[in-house]
Amino acid sequence: MLCMDSKWLLSVAPMMDWTDRHCRYFHRLLSKHTRLYTEMVTTGALRHGDVKRHLRFNEEEHPVALQLGGSEPEDLAYAAKLGQQYGYDEINLNCGCPSDRVQRGAFGACLMNEPQTVADGVKAMRDAVSIPVTVKHRIGIDKIESYDFVRDFVGTVSLAGCEVFIVHARNAWLQGLSPKENREVPPLRFDLAYQLKKDFPQLTIVVNGGIKTQEEIAQHLQHADGVMLGREAYYNPWLMTQWDALFWQSKATQLSRESIEEAMVDYMERAHQEDACPWYAIARHMLGLYHGQRGARLWRQVWSDHRLKPLPPREVWERARRAFVELEVGKVDDSEMAMVQSRADIVAGRFVHETPEAHLARLSAM
Repeated sequence: MLCMDSKWLLSVAPMMDWTDRHCRYFHRLLSKHTRLYTEMVTTGALRHGDVKRHLRFNEEEHPVALQLGGSEPEDLAYAAKLGQQYGYDEINLNCGCPSDRVQRGAFGACLMNEPQTVADGVKAMRDAVSIPVTVKHRIGIDKIESYDFVRDFVGTVSLAGCEVFIVHARNAWLQGLSPKENREVPPLRFDLAYQLKKDFPQLTIVVNGGIKTQEEIAQHLQHADGVMLGREAYYNPWLMTQWDALFWQSKATQLSRESIEEAMVDYMERAHQEDACPWYAIARHMLGLYHGQRGARLWRQVWSDHRLKPLPPREVWERARRAFVELEVGKVDDSEMAMVQSRADIVAGRFVHETPEAHLARLSAM
């Protein structure tokens, strides 16, 4: 099933509070081909809110998709048109989020109970834009586990012109489970997603849910057109640096973590100059850069230390670099986990009992 020409071969899932434009810029540094998605943006936010704040993005992010939350065809068409005007490569409709807030807005996973409503929304968006309109959904709702349910949903929506379905291979429980539990408790059933590809060979079927390794990605690509990763890509972003060479057979580029760090510090400085964005709103997305590596905790501590917030990002980064040098030469013992607080104090260049004023004064003098 592996097709390197597929635009949806590999992608990072839309994740609320995580996949903002800063996160997507970071991810694009790691992989040039991976498809990126925004956080879900509601049609109401685009009707009545700050459109620029919700839709602006960096040109480097392409290919990038806008995920919408909504159910009214007119509102969806309006929002999709805005998305195309801003330059997005795809409009994706959220039919998979089970949160109470989303349900109160009559969209998300509850829309799977109304496939014709989804079809009407898809048709309205397709009539309004020329870019692809796709749907992200679950395999069932609550106790509905029959394959017929998701098959009929996909069949109805595809008749409206949707050609790409991103299948989170779990049921969504609309009552009784939190959004976090909905990502973990319902069992994964990739066999249903694979069956969709068999029954609808003309459609692009992308699988999503609990996928963590390159081996798992390769296995799924034997049965589906694409794979979408969510939290693993966020917590372990260095995984993405292998994707271009492994799955698109692009010429391998020699990336180093330090080069990515420097590029992100440059970006932080530009973001602050352009709209006074604080560096820590960006740095939070790269806390997993050293996931599974020696010094990972040290890295997280430096960028998470609230007492360093007054400093410019380049100085914080230089402190992190010096901390890594000390780690390598043995001045800081990464194995002494009981000394986490003491190590954090060492890295930040402070003492536990000094006042914040004294702390900042000493930081400035260093």
